[in-house]
Amino acid sequence: MLVWSRLPNSEDGGYQDDAVGFLKKSDGSSVESLDYEVIENYAYREEQAQRGKLYMGYLLVVKWFFALLIGIGTGLAAVFINISVENFAGWKFALTFSLIQKSYIAGFVVYILINLALVFSSAYIVTQFAPAAAGSGIPEIKGYLNGVDIHGILLFRTLIGKIFGSIGSVGGGLALGKEGPLVHTGACIASLLGQGGSTKYHLSSRWFQVFKSDRDRRDLVTCGCAAGVAAAFRAPVGGVLFALEEVTSWWRSQLMWRVFFTSAVVAVVVRTAMGWCKSGKCGHFGSGGFIIWDTSDGQEDYSFQELLPMAVIGVIGGLLGALFNQLTLYVTSWRRNLLHKKGTRVKIIEACLVSLVTSIISFGLPLLRTCSPCPEADPDSGIECPRPPGMYGNYVNFYCSKDKEYNDLATIFFNTQDDAIRNLFSAKTIHEFSAQSLLTFLVMFYTLAVVTFGTAVPAGQFVPGIMIGSTYGRLVGMLVVRHYKKLNIEEGTYALLGAASFLGGSMRMTVSLCVIMVEITNNLKLLPLIMLVLLISKAVGDAFNEGLYEEQARLKGIPLLESRPKYQMRNMIAKEACGSRRVVSLPRVVKVADVVSILRSNEHNGFPVVDHTRSGESLIIGLVLRSHLLVLLQSKVDFQHSPLPSDTTGGSRPIRPNFSEFAKPVSSKGISIDDIHLSSDDLEMYIDLAPFLNPSPYIIPEDMSLTKVYNLFRQLGLRHVFVVSRPSRVVGLITRKDLLIGDNEDSSTVELQSTSVRARHHDKKLMMGNGDAERPLLNGLLV
Repeated sequence: MLVWSRLPNSEDGGYQDDAVGFLKKSDGSSVESLDYEVIENYAYREEQAQRGKLYMGYLLVVKWFFALLIGIGTGLAAVFINISVENFAGWKFALTFSLIQKSYIAGFVVYILINLALVFSSAYIVTQFAPAAAGSGIPEIKGYLNGVDIHGILLFRTLIGKIFGSIGSVGGGLALGKEGPLVHTGACIASLLGQGGSTKYHLSSRWFQVFKSDRDRRDLVTCGCAAGVAAAFRAPVGGVLFALEEVTSWWRSQLMWRVFFTSAVVAVVVRTAMGWCKSGKCGHFGSGGFIIWDTSDGQEDYSFQELLPMAVIGVIGGLLGALFNQLTLYVTSWRRNLLHKKGTRVKIIEACLVSLVTSIISFGLPLLRTCSPCPEADPDSGIECPRPPGMYGNYVNFYCSKDKEYNDLATIFFNTQDDAIRNLFSAKTIHEFSAQSLLTFLVMFYTLAVVTFGTAVPAGQFVPGIMIGSTYGRLVGMLVVRHYKKLNIEEGTYALLGAASFLGGSMRMTVSLCVIMVEITNNLKLLPLIMLVLLISKAVGDAFNEGLYEEQARLKGIPLLESRPKYQMRNMIAKEACGSRRVVSLPRVVKVADVVSILRSNEHNGFPVVDHTRSGESLIIGLVLRSHLLVLLQSKVDFQHSPLPSDTTGGSRPIRPNFSEFAKPVSSKGISIDDIHLSSDDLEMYIDLAPFLNPSPYIIPEDMSLTKVYNLFRQLGLRHVFVVSRPSRVVGLITRKDLLIGDNEDSSTVELQSTSVRARHHDKKLMMGNGDAERPLLNGLLV
C-alpha cells in the first residue's frame, strides 16, 4: 500500500483532522457533512471489478429513468397543489361575494373562518407531523447540495407536510407563495426515489434501491430542485438555471442533460394537466393557477428616455429587497429565540393570529376606498368592467353602490395573489389603479410579508416578492406616463420590471431570474430591460447584506461554503486553521475495545489510520469513516483474534460486508454506537482496517494558503482533508496529456511519454539532494 506522508508528532499541536463534519446549529441540534467523495476502499474496488460495461450502461439508463420519474412526480404534485389552492380560493371568494350581497358581516365572518380553518390545518400538519416542512425549504436544500445533511428535510412525512401545508397556507390567503415549497417538494420526491421509497411507511421497492451514495443522491436532488421551479413557474429553462445558479455547489456537464430532461418532462405534465382542466373538469382551476402572466400584447417598444426611470426601479428594488432581508432576519430571529421555544401550541396560535390580521386587512381596507366609475369599454381588450362575480379578471365590484363601478384596492387585495399580479401586469388597463391605492397596498402587503415569513407553515417568497415589486413598479409607471405624455408607455411593463427588481434585490439571482421572468410573461422583447434592472438591484442589494436564502441559512445554523473564500484567508495557511487539538488516529490493526472507546469519547466522523514501518516510523495509510467503523462493529464478521495484519490479497480472507452496506440511509443518522451490543469477548478482538479505509485521501501541505484549501475543499466537495508536513518522496508528475487515454485503448498498455531520471546523467544530478547519489528522489517525471 502506498504510504503518503509522515504523521505529525503528537506534541505538535498544530495539526488536526480538518472538517470533523459535526457542527452545532443555533438551536442545539446537530448537522453533519455528506460524504460526496468516493471511498475507494477494498470493498469498493472489489465491487467495481465485478461490474462490466453492460452494468454501467444499466446504471446510465436507470439515471435517465429516475429523471423521468422525478419530472412526472413533481409535475403531478404541482398540479395537485395548484388545483387544490385554486378551488379552495375560488369557493371562498364565490361564497363571500354571494354573502356580501345580503350581509356584509356574514361575508366577513365566513371569509375569516375559512382562512382560519385552512391556515390552522397547515400549521397543525407542520407542527405535529412534519416540522421540517416549515418555511420555503430552499435554504435547507441549498445546504444539502452544499454538503450539509440536515436531519428530516427529505423524509416522506416532510413531503406530505409540504404538499398539504402549502395548500392550507396559500389557500388561506397568507402573504406567501407555493413556489419555494415546490422546490423542496421536488427535492423530496427525488430523494425518496433515489432511496427506493420510505421504509418507515412500507412504501419502498427493492427495484429502485440502486443509488446509495451521497454523490448520486446529490444529482437526483438537483434534478428535483430544477423540476420544482419548472413546475412552479412553467419555466423549464429557468428551472435548470435556478439549480445551476442558486442551489448547487458542484455541477457536471452530464448532470446538465438530465436536469434539462427532467424540467422538460415537468413542462409536458403541467401543460397536459392545464389542457385537461380547460374543459371545466377541475372546478375553479382555469385561467388562474399556474403562474403565466402573458404580457406579449403589452408595450411594443421603449425609448432611451425611459431607461432612467427603469434604472430607478432597479435602485428601489435593491433597497427594498435588502430592507426586506434585514427585517425578516430580525423578525425570524426574535421568533425562533423567544416565541417558538414555548411549544407547538404557540406556533399554531401565532399562525392563526397572522391569518386573522391578514383577513381583516384584505377584507377591510378596500371598504375604506371609494369605488371608481368604470372606464369606457374597449371591445378589443376583452376586459369587462366590472368583472362578473366568481370570475377572474380586472375591475372587481366590491361593495360598490352602482353596478358600473369597481374598487381598485379590492382588485389587488381581495383576490388570489396570482390573479392580483395578473391585474397589475395588465397592459390595456391604464388608470385602473390610483397611486393612493397602490401605495396603501405596498405598505400593508410588505409588512404582512415580513411578519408572515418564518411562521410554522410552508412559505415561499417568489410570489410575494413579485407582488411587492409589481406594485411599486406600477407606481413608477404611472409617474412616467404622466411625465412622458407622447410616448407609448404601458404601466404593466413597469410592474414587470419592478417585480424583477425586487426579486433581484432580495434573492440576488440574475441569470435564472431573468429567464424565469421572460418565460412566465412570454415577452422576449423586455429581456434587455429585465437584465438592466436585475444588475442594478443586485448591485445595490449586495452593498447592504447577503441574499435572502444565505441570510436564512446562517440564521438556521446551516454552515454553507460560499463560492468565494473570505478575505482573511489570504493571509492564513492550512496549519493555522487546524486549531490546537490533537489528531485522533487509529492504528492499522486496532482492538475493538479501543474503537468503541474512541467512538464514544469524540464525535469525529473521519480518522487517520497509521501504520508503523520497520524503523518505527508512523506513516499515514488512509482515512476511515466513523460510519464504516460502526458497520464493522455491528456486523462482527471481520473480527480477528490476532493483532497482526491480515492478508488482504490471499484467497482465504473472510466474508466482508458488501460496499452497499456501508452507505448511510438518506436523511437518517444511521447506526449509533449506543445501538451496537458487544460482549466482553468481542471487545478483546481486533480489526484490520486496511481493507475498509480510503487509501487515497486528499492531502495538503501545512503551508498551503487557506484560500487555496477553501477552493479545493469546495470545488471537489470534500468532507475531510489531511494537513501534513511536506512529503519527502515524489513519485512522479502528471500533466494533461497523461490523462488523455482513449476509450478504445487499454490503459494498462498505453505508454506515456516520460523522462526517466536514470536515463540521463544530468537529470540525475538535478534530482539528488543532501549528497545522496545512490537513491534518486524522483523515480520518474511525467511530462
